[in-house]
Amino acid sequence: MEDRLRIGVIASTHGIRGEVKVFPTTDTARFKKIKQVILSTEKEDRALEVEEVKFFKKLVILKFKGIDDINEIEQYKGKELYVARENAQRLRKNEYYIADLLGMEVIEDTGRRLGILKDVLETGANDVYVVAMENQRELLIPAIQQCIIQVDVEAGSMEVHLLEGLLEE
Repeated sequence: MEDRLRIGVIASTHGIRGEVKVFPTTDTARFKKIKQVILSTEKEDRALEVEEVKFFKKLVILKFKGIDDINEIEQYKGKELYVARENAQRLRKNEYYIADLLGMEVIEDTGRRLGILKDVLETGANDVYVVAMENQRELLIPAIQQCIIQVDVEAGSMEVHLLEGLLEE
């Protein structure tokens, strides 16, 4: 399991006070409680304290403590932001971090191996799991109770039930 979780990517600067626009890779509501982030660069990881959070359209605007000028933050455009797993939002029952799901072996309830979970599409109504099958095709499985029987993060496997018509041979 990853010891940190990606929460967004710095899209651009915002104003001249050192604020940045962040494209979120998690629910934007989670940013309201974030106190510290990890800025990942090629050279190092840098812990930054969040001073202020604002929202603009589908972006999050962050101001970091001690960075007060556009010139100090401009170099970080395109860089990823993470939170340490211990500081991440707690999950409810049957909720999982996407980072923990990626790479899982997906097995049908009949025992047949379907492939590896390679992506999670967030559609609004429910997530959709993208499974890379051995025949080079992709299988889309809705992340709903009728389809997802069991997820074992430690074992790296997921048992699913395919609704009629999901898998065409």
